[in-house]
Amino acid sequence: MSPFLFCTVLFAGLLHASWNAIVKRGSDTLFTTILVTGSAAVIAAICLPFVAAPAPRSWPWLAASTVLQAGYYLLVARTYRLTDMSAAYPLMRGCAPILVALVGGLLLGEILPLWAWAGIGLICTGILCMSHGIVRRQMWLPLINAGVIATYTLVDAWGARQSGSTVGYTLWLFLLSGLPLPIWALSTRARELLSYARANWGYGVVGGVGTLTSYGVVLWAMTQAPVAMISALRETSILFGVVISALVLRERVNRRRWVAAGLIVAGAVVLRVV
Repeated sequence: MSPFLFCTVLFAGLLHASWNAIVKRGSDTLFTTILVTGSAAVIAAICLPFVAAPAPRSWPWLAASTVLQAGYYLLVARTYRLTDMSAAYPLMRGCAPILVALVGGLLLGEILPLWAWAGIGLICTGILCMSHGIVRRQMWLPLINAGVIATYTLVDAWGARQSGSTVGYTLWLFLLSGLPLPIWALSTRARELLSYARANWGYGVVGGVGTLTSYGVVLWAMTQAPVAMISALRETSILFGVVISALVLRERVNRRRWVAAGLIVAGAVVLRVV
């Protein structure tokens, strides 16, 4: 993997961890998620006239991903309402690359070298070690979300490759997937949402830019390298997530999680030299 591609995906991981922290930091995780997705949709709508439209053959994949992404946002909000980011984030992000690597090889025909599998394994092992301590009855939401993440990752990887315009595909995806939650909230809880938005609109704008840019970069990277490798490398975002959890959210991060971070770093290094 080239140094530029490697560093670009790491940057996407930083942005991803940052917008998740914004959702967790908000006093109402659902409303904060709505502000983030709504802001991303507005930004996408503003940018769309200036980019090429995705090819028609990618539209079915775009439609499928729209549904999956909307469900993902709801699950993120619900998950962070029930448990700490430092526990849930590793679990749902750590399982996804394993599923992508196993299923992606069959669906996309990508054959990975042994060292790539070793790097993916180290990253996933380190991430899953960090989830130690999560209450067992709270595990089901992060695990369901891991399945959703793996599914939309594979759908979007194929859709982006068929689109002929990764930027156009990304913008349409965020416009379409970002509308359902705000529309639902405005039709059912408009007064509460508008009051929350007046006090917390900055979270939405920053988070919207972060999630849009992060995923756009990842989709572009998936057109340049095997999906499983990019998916695993993106999940090094957990390193940034743990640091943010400790320094910004003031959550307790124990020694076990810091040791697990070393496995993630080792896995990233292996992927870099593949």
